[in-house]
Amino acid sequence: MLLVVFLAGLWAGVQNTLAGGGSFVTLPALIVSGMTPLAANITSTVALFPGQITAGYAGRKLATGAGRVPFWALFVLSLIGGALGGLLLLHTSPDVFARLVPWLVLFATAVFTWGSFFRKPGAEGALHIGPGATAFAQFLIGVYGGYFGGGIGILMMAALTLAGQSARNAGGTKNVLAGVMNASAVVLFVTSPELHWRQALVLAAGAVIGGLLGTLALRRVNEKALRVAIVCIGVALTVGLFIKPL
Repeated sequence: MLLVVFLAGLWAGVQNTLAGGGSFVTLPALIVSGMTPLAANITSTVALFPGQITAGYAGRKLATGAGRVPFWALFVLSLIGGALGGLLLLHTSPDVFARLVPWLVLFATAVFTWGSFFRKPGAEGALHIGPGATAFAQFLIGVYGGYFGGGIGILMMAALTLAGQSARNAGGTKNVLAGVMNASAVVLFVTSPELHWRQALVLAAGAVIGGLLGTLALRRVNEKALRVAIVCIGVALTVGLFIKPL
């Protein structure tokens, strides 16, 4: 089963580098390895964290504030939101989380589909939402990211571009903030008995290698085809979870 976990990490690393949505692969792989959905979510979050930090560091020069909300405020909101989401997850019983998983995967799949094929970013520099709405949206995304995390990149890209960032700056900013909100959750998760360290380390190793391979493949892989594959995985996983609950 560790080989399955490693291959899932490898795939997720490539997928996150090219298009996002790696948790659609890691979550079912960890569940198949024998974990509860709650333990799988916690283990996946910890294992994928190093890759998020690497991506955030690489794009740090592009990270900026959004509209009239400075970057430090987005940073703090993401940190607090991620911590709150992590605390909510730790206080959710495994049975309750198992019942929530199909809905969370459905939401993440819908968000990814919308962001990949239907969302039309506004003109660069155009302010569509105010600072209050921007701050509130980032806080809610932080809570969701700490609790589950599927689709946070798409959600942040949408919120940041609506607040006036260019797509390029939004990409760099969301990579930094994704690492920040998950850092809060990871700090809480490392002491959780639901964290399976052996699988986490194997998954992390696969994800790091996959991230490097994804970087090399950026100019060779058809990104649209990859996004279609991710949506198909999400739809199949959602249908399977509703038909046969965990």
